[in-house]
Amino acid sequence: MTDPVMPHMEVGLAPETSLASRLLASRSFATGAIITAVIVAMALVSFGWTPYDVTKIVIADRLKSPSLSHWFGTDHFGRDIFSMIMVGARNSIAVALVAVGIGLAAGVPLGAWAAARRGLVDDALMRFNDLVFAFPSILSAVMITAIFGPGAVNAIIAIGIFNIPVFARVTRGAALSLWPREYVLAARVSGKGAARITVEHILPNIANLLIVQATIQFSLGILAEAGLSYLGLGAQPPMPSWGRMLFEAQTMMAIGPHMAIFPGLAIIVTVLGLNLMGDGLRDALDPRLRGKG
Repeated sequence: MTDPVMPHMEVGLAPETSLASRLLASRSFATGAIITAVIVAMALVSFGWTPYDVTKIVIADRLKSPSLSHWFGTDHFGRDIFSMIMVGARNSIAVALVAVGIGLAAGVPLGAWAAARRGLVDDALMRFNDLVFAFPSILSAVMITAIFGPGAVNAIIAIGIFNIPVFARVTRGAALSLWPREYVLAARVSGKGAARITVEHILPNIANLLIVQATIQFSLGILAEAGLSYLGLGAQPPMPSWGRMLFEAQTMMAIGPHMAIFPGLAIIVTVLGLNLMGDGLRDALDPRLRGKG
């Protein structure tokens, strides 16, 4: 009599958990998601309601300290700072989101194409990336503003252009590591072209990496938008912007420090939340880092 066949078991290996379970178990992701959700909710609510009208000047209420009637105080024009931060959140999120979208839409195809073609095409695209990298988003915004004038749209274009080579480099590097794999070689032998292999095999396998990079670039976009607004190159008055709020506060630090504290905290907390989300996503999506989040 032969021994019954026992089910094959890997000793010492924990069963594979779902992505959702890993994300929920990650303290970094959970904390970042909560912070980001609060900021996004605040921005969405501002479309329909704010405690005060952010365009209304009330000289009698100027430079009031934080209180029950004005949670974050008022600025030198008597405007409610909490209301301005709510409206400024939607501006910062919109600019960063569209700029990241531009980087993904243009950078990913370029990077995938360079990895698929190699040779002269790869070299030309990478040298073009180096050229774009030589002009940071703020410098690009200055040049664009000199031609078209300041505004949120030009800030989006400047930050988006800077994101293109970032995503192109990430996509190219990840794609190059996959092209020698057996399943890609098998797809080539079966008669699939480079474009079809890229869409069906390469991009799905590097999507996780691109999601993490997009989260990081989103937080950097928030910072870039604040920097451009601080220089007067972002959203223009009367639309509130966190960066311009900091610029207006620098001459009022002695008598109204709350004018700088709360916009600065808004930027710090938002970027922190996005970075924590990015860390949590990276830990959950990278099998080498699981269990460390």
